[in-house]
Amino acid sequence: MPAKYCITKPDLSYMNQPAEQNSVDSLNSFYAKRGKYLLDFVASLLLILIFSPLMLIIAVLIKLSSRGPVFFSHKRVGINNKLFVIHKFRSLHIDTPSYSEKPDSTDDVRITSIGKWIRKTSLDELPQLFNVIKGEMSLVGPRPEMPFLAEEYEEWENQRHLVRPGMTGLWQLSPRRRGTIREGIPVDLEYIDNLSLWNDFKILLRTFKVFWDDNTY
Repeated sequence: MPAKYCITKPDLSYMNQPAEQNSVDSLNSFYAKRGKYLLDFVASLLLILIFSPLMLIIAVLIKLSSRGPVFFSHKRVGINNKLFVIHKFRSLHIDTPSYSEKPDSTDDVRITSIGKWIRKTSLDELPQLFNVIKGEMSLVGPRPEMPFLAEEYEEWENQRHLVRPGMTGLWQLSPRRRGTIREGIPVDLEYIDNLSLWNDFKILLRTFKVFWDDNTY
């Protein structure tokens, strides 16, 4: 049964080695080892230059609309289970819990008025471009997980950390994105098993299409 249809633990024993020694062809390719980060770096620099005026406007609106810092920073689990600090524009009122089992929900009393808009348009994630430049994230990959949740992963689930987490990805675009991150693990593993430049390109195109459709109609 293909991983994307699994509701129980799939057979992923072939992925139990470190990424650099993994038998999965997709992780041994030049694109996975070198090309993906090179393209991420160049694309992120260009996107930062393009969106820098908008990022400045968002920062000003956040400061004017609610008390607290412009950015929200929190630890997440990266490639090979290494912790890193992820950055987003703050969309929540301060002194409220930052954790939600359904991270894409906009129907949340913790969210500020500006926060609802930047979450709906995903503009709150623009600062993650700096995480991509630093090599902590990728433009495309599994959603970055919180450490205390990753500690509960079974061995097969932990294989999602063989690659850098992404700003967008298969699960982020799937109907399951309104659920918990753990529910999307089979989708993440399917992405890793089929990692390629062409598949990343298709995911980015789908991301732009979803963004355009959600904010045009």
